[in-house]
Amino acid sequence: MPLRLHNSLTRRTEDFVPADPQRVTMYLCGPTVYNYVHIGNARGPVVFDVLTRLLRRHYPRLVFARNITDVDDKINAAAQEQGVPIATITGKYAAIYREDMGRLGVVPPDVEPHATAHIAQIIAMIEQLVARGHAYAAEGHVLFSVASYADYGKLSRRPVDEMIAGARIDVAPYKRDPGDFVLWKPSTPQQPGWDSPWGVGRPGWHIECSAMAAAHLGETIDIHAGGNDLMFPHHENEVAQSTCAHAGKVFARYWLHNGMLDFGGAKMSKSLGNVCVLHELLDRYPPEALRYALLSAHYRQPLDWSDALVEQSIRTLDRLYGTLRDLADIDVGSGTVTTEIEDALCDDLNTPEALAVIARLAGEARAATTPDARRSAKAALLGAAGLLGILQQDPEAWFKQAAGGPALDEAEIQRLVDLRVAEKKAHNFAEADRIREQLLQMGVVIEDTAQGPRWKVAKTDERAS
Repeated sequence: MPLRLHNSLTRRTEDFVPADPQRVTMYLCGPTVYNYVHIGNARGPVVFDVLTRLLRRHYPRLVFARNITDVDDKINAAAQEQGVPIATITGKYAAIYREDMGRLGVVPPDVEPHATAHIAQIIAMIEQLVARGHAYAAEGHVLFSVASYADYGKLSRRPVDEMIAGARIDVAPYKRDPGDFVLWKPSTPQQPGWDSPWGVGRPGWHIECSAMAAAHLGETIDIHAGGNDLMFPHHENEVAQSTCAHAGKVFARYWLHNGMLDFGGAKMSKSLGNVCVLHELLDRYPPEALRYALLSAHYRQPLDWSDALVEQSIRTLDRLYGTLRDLADIDVGSGTVTTEIEDALCDDLNTPEALAVIARLAGEARAATTPDARRSAKAALLGAAGLLGILQQDPEAWFKQAAGGPALDEAEIQRLVDLRVAEKKAHNFAEADRIREQLLQMGVVIEDTAQGPRWKVAKTDERAS
């Protein structure tokens, strides 16, 4: 089955045909690094990580860029509030973001451009827009003239006046039109600034992504992805300024937008104060469970986030890792990708169907009895899971991780497990039961199997029992 993706620009699901199969390009809007991101900010990176894994199977020469916005008024405010240099803020939170993405199993991008490293390219693009009559200077600012681009609003498909009314757009006397947006703004001595033909200043947010995408991927890219909350004004403005700067060339051929996370029936956002900080969730839950939960709904649909969703994801992963633990004697390498899992993901990244396929493959693996059947089933299970970035750790490591709690003393646990075995052999069953209870109080459950006892970290319901 060919890869088919829903293109927000055309509102249709289309066959993906890259402009150059030997160099496929993809850009994902990255974070503005002034604070910790919330779990909703992780949905796009996780979902589109699956897409990059799929694309690389078909087009090994994919070039994937995810930017870092390290110049922004929110960053300035955070630095001022904390009394530290701006670089301290951006360096800290960019590093935390990379760490958090790594814990979620997100493969690093091929290119991670920083806005502050592309000021020359940003200024050059603005100069092109001014020279072509699409931008104008006013009171130290440079603004894009929305009226100069006839297709403005084509991506979000809303009339200009409606877009302006529904967006937070500054009304300023130096604007020719209320919808004109800032490409360059003046800086005070207390703000970061760079020399430019319009004085010392700094770039607007939208122009940064256009310049970075062009610098690393070219004037026309295959895929641009991001959250659907960015469609207007950010992505709409990217289209306008990139198209006009490059003499009418198409900026992005396919636009992909993921839906938002809901929490308690409302969109998760900092402004509503209902955010779940990703960094904290990663310490509270197994990171792989968060990844699984983020993939549990189709990427274009809203996802209702809750503790119950994560707990269910943990239980599902327990079953899947339990299957792999029972197949530990079979070596299949990284596995085999079957047509079934490939077709599910080629159908506009249908991750719910892909997870259903994985569940069926695990069932077949549990039912397999002959060596060949067990080997084939495990290979298919691991191959499918690899495309989704799950089941990548040793099953024993999964069951022995202590998310959100103190590190377990594995040597002490093993000593008690061995002591319990010795007490059972000596028919001291009461003492063996006492040791089992001691381990349970430590957060450890003993499972007696035909191959001998094995242990895992107890879940909440197991501790209660």
